[in-house]
Amino acid sequence: MGRLILIGETIPMTGFAHRLGRFDFCHVLLHKNALLPWFILVPETDVMDLLDMPDAQRIAAINEAARISQFLKQHLGFPKINFAAIGNVVAQLHLHVVGRKPGDHCWPAPVWGNLPDGPPYAARRIEEIASELSGVCGLRRQ
Repeated sequence: MGRLILIGETIPMTGFAHRLGRFDFCHVLLHKNALLPWFILVPETDVMDLLDMPDAQRIAAINEAARISQFLKQHLGFPKINFAAIGNVVAQLHLHVVGRKPGDHCWPAPVWGNLPDGPPYAARRIEEIASELSGVCGLRRQ
């Protein structure tokens, strides 16, 4: 799907995620593995760690992640959310918001390192998710 350029850094998009759009502060990506709904939010900041962000930016990023969490719970039916800002592989700050439920492909283990390779999302499903996020959560499509 191209490259995403944020804060002077280029993040390759092909291979791991689909770009869906953006909120006021974060770009919203969808992990390519369709076994679980795994969203990645990339804040527009040069800060590398969530807890080092100024209060207003940290609150904005958390609030946007909370929008995705509510979408996962209310519209996709996932009762549990995994949330993290790990950043060990990709240095640029990014937030993971993953829908979980008992019996999913790696339950009860964490998704990191345990989610098996799965099928990619169909283009139609990516469009449906982006459209739903736009209508329900105010995602701006790009």
